[in-house]
Amino acid sequence: MNAVRVDPGGWREAIAARLADGARFAGAWVAGSEWRVALAGADHRMAILGCPAGEGVVPSIVDLSPAAGWDEREAHDLHGLGFDGHEPLRALVAHPRDPEAWMTPVQGDGVHEVAVGPVHAGVIESGHFRFHVVGERILAVDARLFYKHRGLERAAEGHEPSDGLAYAQRACAACAVTNGVAYAQAVEAALGLWPDRDLRIGRTVLLELERLYNHLHDIGALCAGVGFAPGTMAFAALKDRAQRVNEQLTAHRFLFGTVAVGAGALACDAASVDAAREAVHDLRADAAAAWRDLEFASSLQARLGGVGVLDRGAALRLGASGPAARASGVRADVRSESPRLWYGDFIPAAPRDATGDVAARLSLRALELETTFEILDELLVHELVGGTTSHEAAPSALGICRVESPRGGTLAAVELAGGRVARLHLRTGSYANWPPLAHAAVGNLLPDFPLINKSFELCYACVDR
Repeated sequence: MNAVRVDPGGWREAIAARLADGARFAGAWVAGSEWRVALAGADHRMAILGCPAGEGVVPSIVDLSPAAGWDEREAHDLHGLGFDGHEPLRALVAHPRDPEAWMTPVQGDGVHEVAVGPVHAGVIESGHFRFHVVGERILAVDARLFYKHRGLERAAEGHEPSDGLAYAQRACAACAVTNGVAYAQAVEAALGLWPDRDLRIGRTVLLELERLYNHLHDIGALCAGVGFAPGTMAFAALKDRAQRVNEQLTAHRFLFGTVAVGAGALACDAASVDAAREAVHDLRADAAAAWRDLEFASSLQARLGGVGVLDRGAALRLGASGPAARASGVRADVRSESPRLWYGDFIPAAPRDATGDVAARLSLRALELETTFEILDELLVHELVGGTTSHEAAPSALGICRVESPRGGTLAAVELAGGRVARLHLRTGSYANWPPLAHAAVGNLLPDFPLINKSFELCYACVDR
């Protein structure tokens, strides 16, 4: 794949035309002296448009697609790129001491600020939230993340593609398979390689095992958000069982080391696969029973409806992805457009009522668990062979891939030069969903924010690449 070069004078018109045809913003990054934007078309094809930034400035598209807001702010902080029309261009990755340089200005009688983090009481990555409130009602919230500055993308540069995989995989432990598969498939796309049946099946199994333990964890965490200890403990135990399946099948609870570039790294004999399938079958029955208990727990259910609403319009405008978007009525799931995996005629789950609140995000995960159980039951029937790839197209300098993580669509863009990684960009589902989360908190009571936060259950580490 190659980027389509568009002059600054026609940049906004080119983006607007693609959006009008049904494309959605999927990510953006700096490539040398060029600003590149990835758009996912209605036909499931990716398009990459590049705008030269000869004088260090390109036209902003934040008014055309507000989902690009964080990407533009990040590029300004890290690369000094200016965006004409993005006003105010507040800091995101940089952490200036002046609050006005990064916070939403809020004024009026009775308005005050409440600061939370970046150090938290639990075992959690650094994250700071600045709430503007009247009484306990949230008027606006600014999330300040990007504390670690790990430099994973820059560290991957110059490495062999197979060695660069470790940097993408380690962006986040809970999304290790998603990030690893996205990177591997982006490299393979650049090299003109196509996965065979065994490789597609193996990677799909890994992705669904990752989704399984994450969704179980997220339901338990949401129970913790309202202080419902029985649900918290029940789903924490189920999550641990799911991770034990991971360990027995792959030798790692978080599925590290199971993805490779150009071939499969997972190979399991029939006996191991049968044992995993039986364990998943038992887990499915117990998860269903635990979910029924939640449905009839009135003290839990009374706290969920109407809290943290993200309506469909806001979800589309802000680029929400994954369960958060589908709970708001946006029926988009990258699994339905993943020919390099083994999802077939996949149909995204949809809640009975796409109310976009905490209740909808909780029930959506329960529905998706059923889909995951079905997929694993179908695929865990024979030994898993590593699989390989074959040449199908001519190599190119740029490879793009999107993979559905437990939190939404993750994009990996890999540029190769001389057989080595020249550039890596990883935009995760968590990155996409932080602005929608902040939007969903507005108008709610401050004590409800932990509940809203856990209903999205986003990674902090994923954005700190």
